[in-house]
Amino acid sequence: MDRIQWKRNTMAPSSDKFLSVMDVREIKKAKAFHESFPQYSVTPLVSLEKLASHIGVDSLFVKDESYRFGLNAFKVLGGSYAMAKYVAQQTGKNVEDVPYDVLTSPQLKEEFGQATFFTATDGNHGRGVAWAANKLGQKAVVFMPKGSTEYRRKQIENEGATVTIEEFNYDECVRLATKKSKEVPNGVVVQDTAWEGYEEIPNWIMQGYGTMAMETAEQLEAANCKVPTHVVVQAGVGSLAGSVVGYFTNLYSNAAKKPKLVVVEAQAAACLYKGAVADDGNPRIVEGDLDTIMAGLACGEPNTVSWDILRNHADVFVSAPDWVARLGMRVGGAPIKGDTPITTGESGAVPLGLVTAIMTMPEYEDLRKELELDASSKVLCFSTEGDTDPERYKNIMWYGEDR
Repeated sequence: MDRIQWKRNTMAPSSDKFLSVMDVREIKKAKAFHESFPQYSVTPLVSLEKLASHIGVDSLFVKDESYRFGLNAFKVLGGSYAMAKYVAQQTGKNVEDVPYDVLTSPQLKEEFGQATFFTATDGNHGRGVAWAANKLGQKAVVFMPKGSTEYRRKQIENEGATVTIEEFNYDECVRLATKKSKEVPNGVVVQDTAWEGYEEIPNWIMQGYGTMAMETAEQLEAANCKVPTHVVVQAGVGSLAGSVVGYFTNLYSNAAKKPKLVVVEAQAAACLYKGAVADDGNPRIVEGDLDTIMAGLACGEPNTVSWDILRNHADVFVSAPDWVARLGMRVGGAPIKGDTPITTGESGAVPLGLVTAIMTMPEYEDLRKELELDASSKVLCFSTEGDTDPERYKNIMWYGEDR
């Protein structure tokens, strides 16, 4: 069995110019926008009290995004908010001026016109973009990487998008989306990875993800957990991780003891971990097929904005083999009797799997000590998706298959 690998963050800090992207005041605007949707409701923060006691921590909270807008994943938060910010910008408005009822009105469509939103995705982000474009009466074109499932493709198509599965990896799909967007009138790339010259829309997407983080902080407060001791978040390109780490860094800037912030990636695409190992502050790229069951994390080129936030504020970077995700899926689906089960997909489950492995497997005692995980720890994990591919989910959960 492949080992979990980890690296404490020892990189020299940068000027930290991107932390302000996740300023709490900006995230309040994103949350207010999402609250304007008739489909909006706060997703559950599940307290796994029995499991926490079993593995030896004080409390274990999991934010369950399988309930988000009926789309079974958190990604719609980023795509919808970025599209709203773009429409507001193009029509000379503030995002506060374009809540859901305005954004979906015939008057705004007449004022804004027709755009085509291009994106690359393994499934969740593309479905969110397609759904938002459909609500807006706009077009969406989605490219999916090699290995994407037909079920996920069909889910996106059902939202009204043009969608294809390509014969190359996610990062090549991003390049294709960028190229194709330049070949049509009013083509716009809505991608959650940033590169030089393309940062504004990814920043808006990260702010959209901040709604989830802000909800979680409010739910923790209601559960008498003013500041968690540990926050564990997964990363593909790093946009979600940068959003969560950036938001909680800002929110708890005056806390007497700040939480330890842990970023976990799929081993096959661990570009952030490799950057931390290199220790020079520069991002690293992982190439090839990026073969992992964690399709949502199969991204080998980091978001440059998120990378900057993470190099300054993440405490530990972790590279996790696929068995960690499978462990998280099974533990979430069948925790200790009395706890609420969580339907968590392959990319959603890896934080819970990681915490379980660290606390129950003697070979990871070094990481447990590094993170100071013990009976006083109050741990927060994010389950970013449900069973977005039901057949694969059942194959792993019911039949013990690897894929």
